Amino acid sequence: MPASEREEAAAPVHDWPRLRDVPLFAALPDPDLRRLWDTSIPRRYDTGSTLRHHGSPADHLLVLLDGTVSASVTTAAGRVIRFGTWAGPCALDKVALLDGAGHTATCTALTPCTVRALPQARFTTLLDDSTAVRAHVLRLLAAQARAQQERLTDTVALPCEARLAAWLLEGLAGGSGSDGGTDGLVALPGSQRELADLLGVTRVTVNRALSRLRRDGLIGPAENGGLIRVLAPELLALRAAPDPGTGPDSRR
Repeated sequence: MPASEREEAAAPVHDWPRLRDVPLFAALPDPDLRRLWDTSIPRRYDTGSTLRHHGSPADHLLVLLDGTVSASVTTAAGRVIRFGTWAGPCALDKVALLDGAGHTATCTALTPCTVRALPQARFTTLLDDSTAVRAHVLRLLAAQARAQQERLTDTVALPCEARLAAWLLEGLAGGSGSDGGTDGLVALPGSQRELADLLGVTRVTVNRALSRLRRDGLIGPAENGGLIRVLAPELLALRAAPDPGTGPDSRR
């Protein structure tokens, strides 16, 4: 086991209600939650460590109780594509346990993370036995398919500034990280390089887009360098949906 990953001492048995905060398990009765807790393995990951690698066998469902994780893949040409960040409590990469093709992304801890690892066989049994869990996974698959289609459309049709504005607005709604939306603050997914990878552009392009939004008074700096303060969300919404053929820079 890597030094950055360690198996924790067994958590107190009475902590099993924490699983109810995981959307996947929210509708399960108490006896089922207790069994899931008893059959899962507690693990701890340090900041910067890898929870799972893209393509590695998915033999456990990782249930993130605390912490924030990013998901990414690296292409054959060496380009990093980032899918976003996820904050606990949530279940990570559920799809990977369904098709047997390995993990769909590399999961990296952005903060210290507390995880329960549920064996794949237990998860598939849960899918067979629980209508609520099965319905949740089906909704997730549908949402992912729709999001992938929308992301592809945005990458082809929208300039960088529009994609950046849309990402910031999503962050205000609490969709881009655990700190999103607090007092107008949106957490960056690491560095500008990581934000560029997430938007599918170069670091120089995203830097220019950020500079334009700051110059126009739509965003400003926060005391914490890892945050962006949104000053004019209504105007930012206009930048997120530009008229066809308009916008200061359509380059990618």
